[in-house]
Amino acid sequence: MRPSYIWQQPTWAEFTWDNEKLITLLSDVRNLEGRVLGLMSGLGFSVQNTTSLDVMVEDVLRSSEIEGELLNADRVRSSIARHLGIPTEGLPEPDHYTEGVVQVMLDAVRNSNEPLTHERLFNWHAALFPTGRSGMYPITVAAYRRGAEPMQVVSGAMGREKVHYEAPASEAVPAMMDEFLTWINGKQEIDPILKAGVAHLWFVAIHPFDDGNGRLTRTITDMLLAKADGMPHRFYSMSAEILRERKGYYAALEKTTTGTMDITLWLEWFLQTLRSAILRSETTVQRVVKKSLFWQQHREVAMNERQAKVVNMLWDGFKGKLTSSKWAKITKTSQPTALRDIADLVKKGVLVVSGEGGRSTNYLLKEDLGN
Repeated sequence: MRPSYIWQQPTWAEFTWDNEKLITLLSDVRNLEGRVLGLMSGLGFSVQNTTSLDVMVEDVLRSSEIEGELLNADRVRSSIARHLGIPTEGLPEPDHYTEGVVQVMLDAVRNSNEPLTHERLFNWHAALFPTGRSGMYPITVAAYRRGAEPMQVVSGAMGREKVHYEAPASEAVPAMMDEFLTWINGKQEIDPILKAGVAHLWFVAIHPFDDGNGRLTRTITDMLLAKADGMPHRFYSMSAEILRERKGYYAALEKTTTGTMDITLWLEWFLQTLRSAILRSETTVQRVVKKSLFWQQHREVAMNERQAKVVNMLWDGFKGKLTSSKWAKITKTSQPTALRDIADLVKKGVLVVSGEGGRSTNYLLKEDLGN
């Protein structure tokens, strides 16, 4: 039996939800958000920029990865860093496509208070598909879909496809998008975070473009979350969390888009995922704060370029154990020089010898900054 899709309901776009089921989750998200915003506001502008750079790089990479597209991380970092005014030494020039993807994300979060219009959406779409093709197939770009019906979301091998969702007919899309954009740009008695969750589902349900609907959905979500945060800097990545919970994401969407106008289930999933994203970011921001304090307390400690490089790597999440041989390899120097560099930092109270023992001596940051 063919399912009844949400847009076929006689009360389409009159979404409802159970506030009592959401209030605790929403309060938790808002409290976490305030805590991390407080940490961020205590950082200097340059540190905020650097933290935001890491988050936005991950957001762009993971949003594309959800669609099965793997971008070059260094090119993404190079592009975003240029726009943030952060030095890009050692990074490659971003290619035309990467630059377009980055510009879409930056326009969304930096100009989150600007109206979302048909033209703005078309510009974003054109940046995602500069060749006018999706893979080897031509698509309608910078305009809503006009293709053959039906527009379906399917999975499975050819001949054994499973239809997860069928979108409204192309001829209905312009009017539905008029209604959507009027709501987006209007003021409602609704928490801005909930508005982001509703908008995410609404746009997915319309599926207005031939391709790129998922990426543009997440772009609109980031725009509304940036507006809700009141900050142009991003400190968490919703796209990265959606990628981690991809199975649950599609399950929640499928259940909601083939149901009634009650979208409580979807909003619960959205808030839970947002909560996880902010919790993950809190750990990152706390590390950045500790790193900032470390450099403030050690500003009078003389370090050569090699030492500063490795210390920064330790703060940014060094993988494995730091040994003298690894130091020599990282800094492209000799073993005796590596040992002298390390001994100097141990003497200055920057590094300590790990108490783990083993075949090779390894070293840790002395994070107890009070001593």
